[in-house]
Amino acid sequence: MEFTVYLFVFAFGAIVGSFLNVVALRYNTSITILGRSFCFSCSRQLTWRDLFPIVSFLVLRGKCRSCKVKISWQYPAVELLTGIVFSLAFWKLGGVAMFALSDTAVKLFLGELLFTWGVFSLLIVIVAYDVKHKIIPDMLAYMFAALGFARLGFDYAFFPGAIPPNAWDFLAGPILAAPLALLWLVSRGRWIGLGDAKLTLGIGWFLGLSAGLDALLLGFWIGAVFGILLLALSTLGQSSFFRRKKITLKTEIPFAPFLILGLFLAFLGCEPITLVSQATEPLTIFLLNTFS
Repeated sequence: MEFTVYLFVFAFGAIVGSFLNVVALRYNTSITILGRSFCFSCSRQLTWRDLFPIVSFLVLRGKCRSCKVKISWQYPAVELLTGIVFSLAFWKLGGVAMFALSDTAVKLFLGELLFTWGVFSLLIVIVAYDVKHKIIPDMLAYMFAALGFARLGFDYAFFPGAIPPNAWDFLAGPILAAPLALLWLVSRGRWIGLGDAKLTLGIGWFLGLSAGLDALLLGFWIGAVFGILLLALSTLGQSSFFRRKKITLKTEIPFAPFLILGLFLAFLGCEPITLVSQATEPLTIFLLNTFS
């Protein structure tokens, strides 16, 4: 039963991901997000056979059924990502244990789950848009900040006995956003975009100060490793992509995906300082035994 539930949640997430693709691709264009899906190359309207998340892309071998133009990998990637995110968020918040709860507790669980899914759906749209356009739309960043701020009082409003938010909870967003805003100001936008600071405002309110700091650290670390690997692969010239586009230290790489990945990992309970401590513990013990 547990596998079936998670399979259903993943499938639901993939379906939502298909809609998020539409939002990300049509945002800031003249095309309404409520219109029928169509091929951007030949303008042919897609039928139900072409709209199965992930499956249709594989069946069509990544090409339009009509004009045979290649379909962007963004479509299956976002659908797969949304399915995974929805499944892990469901697991983190309690998963199949919800079936053993009282009716009132189930309603609260579903409320928190739907809210969390909504937040991460918005963040996935931001990732897809930032990867494609190298910018975070102000409206999407402000929407996330508003949802993060609303999250401050969610537990207190709906869960009996929950501790009300304190001053540090309200200050978490500005405290975490301030260093990134300062980097943007000092570098005049060359090191980091102001949109990343706006995004961090929501991260602080959504996760709190401690977990928000974990998210920032994870985002910076993962981004740094990714950048170094890209630079190394470009230098070695191991890919046709890198032969077309040389990667240098001045190459602009979207940072929002790393921030949001760090946020999601922190949401799941990943603590980078603890991980580093555990990873280096054998070396620390060896050094202490050697020099003691």
